[in-house]
Amino acid sequence: MVKVRENHPLTADGGVDVDAWLARIQSSIPLSNTEALRRACDMSYRAEVECDTSKNAWAAGASSFGTGLEMAEILAELHLDHDSLVAAILYRAVREGKLSAEEVQQEFGEHVAKLIEGVQRMAAIHIAQHHAHRSVLGQQDNQLHNVRKMLVAMIDDVQVVLIKLAERTCALRALKDATEMKRRRVAREIFDIYAPLAQRLGIGQLKWELEDLSFRYLHPKAYKKIASLLDGKRSERAQFIKQVVGLLTEKLQEAEINATVSGRAKHIYSIWRKMKRKNVSFNQIYDIRAVRVLAPTVKECYAALGVVHSLWQHIPREFDDYIAAPKENNYRSLHTAVLGPDSKIIEVQIRTSEMHEEAELGVCAHWSYKEGGNKTLKPYDDKLAWLRQVLEWQEELGGVNLSDLVRDSQNESEDEHVYVFTPEGHVVDLPKGATPLDFAYHVHTEVGHHCRGAKVNGRVVGLNHLLETGEQVEILTAKQSSPNQEWLNPTVGYLRTTRARAKVQQWFRQQTLEYKITEGRKLIERELKRLAIQAIDWQPILHFLNVKTIEEVYEALGSGTVYTTDVLTVQWTAGTEEKVYAVSVVIKSYDRSGLLRDVTQILAHDEVNVTAVNTETSKTDRTAILRLELEVINWAQLGICLEKISRLPYIMEVQRLAPPSKGAAL
Repeated sequence: MVKVRENHPLTADGGVDVDAWLARIQSSIPLSNTEALRRACDMSYRAEVECDTSKNAWAAGASSFGTGLEMAEILAELHLDHDSLVAAILYRAVREGKLSAEEVQQEFGEHVAKLIEGVQRMAAIHIAQHHAHRSVLGQQDNQLHNVRKMLVAMIDDVQVVLIKLAERTCALRALKDATEMKRRRVAREIFDIYAPLAQRLGIGQLKWELEDLSFRYLHPKAYKKIASLLDGKRSERAQFIKQVVGLLTEKLQEAEINATVSGRAKHIYSIWRKMKRKNVSFNQIYDIRAVRVLAPTVKECYAALGVVHSLWQHIPREFDDYIAAPKENNYRSLHTAVLGPDSKIIEVQIRTSEMHEEAELGVCAHWSYKEGGNKTLKPYDDKLAWLRQVLEWQEELGGVNLSDLVRDSQNESEDEHVYVFTPEGHVVDLPKGATPLDFAYHVHTEVGHHCRGAKVNGRVVGLNHLLETGEQVEILTAKQSSPNQEWLNPTVGYLRTTRARAKVQQWFRQQTLEYKITEGRKLIERELKRLAIQAIDWQPILHFLNVKTIEEVYEALGSGTVYTTDVLTVQWTAGTEEKVYAVSVVIKSYDRSGLLRDVTQILAHDEVNVTAVNTETSKTDRTAILRLELEVINWAQLGICLEKISRLPYIMEVQRLAPPSKGAAL
């Protein structure tokens, strides 16, 4: 059944009564200190008013403030802690740009800020839904499977998942007045991704609502038909259930079983799904009339089952013992169907109160709130490893058993991947450490061959940028572009995947001998110019490479089997004596924010010491010139650094100045 959206308690002037709201929260979860929640409400309210002074934020149910309160109420019902509730209250304000992450961290600490950041990362999932049920880019798995794997990769805290589920629940509840297109889009995303997630986490009370509401917008005719059938017999069914509850309670008391019996709510989607699966009519669904028995112990659960079966005739093949054999999400209960009074079929569920709490709250039932924010998941020692296990979606992937689930989740941590988006919203699965150039070759060989740059989340990055899960990657291409020999140089880090390296190597093997020699000569001449080297001694290089002519060296360079760093290392080595040499480098670039930071990060990574920096900018042509004094140990180290810097966005020229300004010369 769909839950009616609950209004916040209001004051006489129509604003939210925060005191009454906090009191309602207290009824769900014991809060020893409500001050943090009150401050979160104040911060969200101020952000709302400052961004839109035309409305009363306290009364705006569709506002970021109102949504935050609703999310916090859902999480309170799941028994989460202060930090989770605070993050829920503030999440929408941060997502909509009304609050900054820095403001939240300063006021409520790093943990709350990280929770909000984690939920924001999960928000990227929605752009992949347009292609969810088909394979793209030659991948074996369909996009829905990749989206789910991406979701798992994004999660590093179970609280983040629960906050996201609360946010999606609020989004569904708010769809009533949305356009049909939006209702279907949001409902499809939630039905495909978040309802199964709630199921895998065992959170029944959210799972049912997400399924029913999604079903309502995806299949409105079927939803209305079943809802009308339920409503049409509601009074008759209510009277019948009252009779069954009274009779069963009496018989349990006679058997000295201290159990409570109640009617069980019906969920429209589960009824429809059962009708489809069994190919039966509404009147043939057994759990239209259902009761639930909560007994103190497992022993009394089975004793209660005996009372039920002695009272009414059991229907064959309609008994499931999920206590002896729990479901994969640890759901435990006894299910049976019997012919009750007037030969009407009744489904009976029997479980302990603890089992019922787990069935409704799932992972949240293991979440123990302690003063000071000490949170643990029981009985699992490693909550992240466990979370990955329960998110493997085995039902949708063919019903693997629990032992397979554990083994696969262990393999997942050993073989890590990143999941990134194409501009169209496809999800691409790449090995951890992949770069935009790896991505380009994964999309298509020709895209890789003609790659000349890349953007990540709309920002130009180097081709050796390490991709992270959730990023959107756009490859910039040009018809005249072709693979660069330095792409194969492992010390520069352009290619991390075997597949992409093989494609580049194949391209060079297919080129003519004349092309390889010409390109190899250009490479070495460019490097000598960049490093301000006046002459080169070819004899030790020929000896090292075991070739007879300089043309053979050029060919090796042009085919990508030898790199300029190899040549430079042979040309000059430090021997066994450690020396440091001072060099001056000039960098010319289009002026941009973060230029100096990006340059110094490369130098720091390659352990090159920077002793002096001077920058000049020209407002006329928007260019910048950086002059740096560096300390290096050989030509190869300097060459690698300058190559990496030359591949940074908007770099025009990188060159060593000769002679060095101080110290020994290379």
